[in-house]
Amino acid sequence: MTDSLANHYRNIIKELGEDPDREGLVDTPRRAAKAMQFLNRGYTQSLEEIVNGAVFSSETDEMVLVKDIELYSMCEHHLLPFIGKCHIAYLPNGKVLGLSKFARIVDMYARRMQIQENLTKQIADAVQSVTGARGVAVVIEARHLCMMMRGVEKQNSSMTSSVMLGSFRDKASTRQEFLTLINGR
Repeated sequence: MTDSLANHYRNIIKELGEDPDREGLVDTPRRAAKAMQFLNRGYTQSLEEIVNGAVFSSETDEMVLVKDIELYSMCEHHLLPFIGKCHIAYLPNGKVLGLSKFARIVDMYARRMQIQENLTKQIADAVQSVTGARGVAVVIEARHLCMMMRGVEKQNSSMTSSVMLGSFRDKASTRQEFLTLINGR
């Protein structure tokens, strides 16, 4: 697959008016192909692989929050990155998920071409399905290079998206506790 992708990158470079055979660009098509495969490696992963059985019995029934999980994704509209952080909370229902698995879930879905709104929902649904939690909350804050480097070119803009499931959706006090915790107030 790398050879095929590299050939496409070579053609893109040529169509943009550059010489793909000049010294600085000779290996660029292969490097770009490898980079694109890496940036989109989420397509080759599954939730079952990522979680790998790291769901454990627990009597904990209070909110569990994992904050500031870095994420890097690709806007499906322009194939430009968006970069940010994800906050995930859940209310266990007899099971807890291994801590590192939250970051792995975020990475798996973020490493696919998509929009932030869908990414937020995919993460929430995944945590819900794996844990059977009474509620799941996910907030993503990100900066989009498609908005910063092209089009309106707004350097200080950011986007926040949220998905609230179960008790986080149904109980304003639970939702407020989560929002207070992620905002550090």
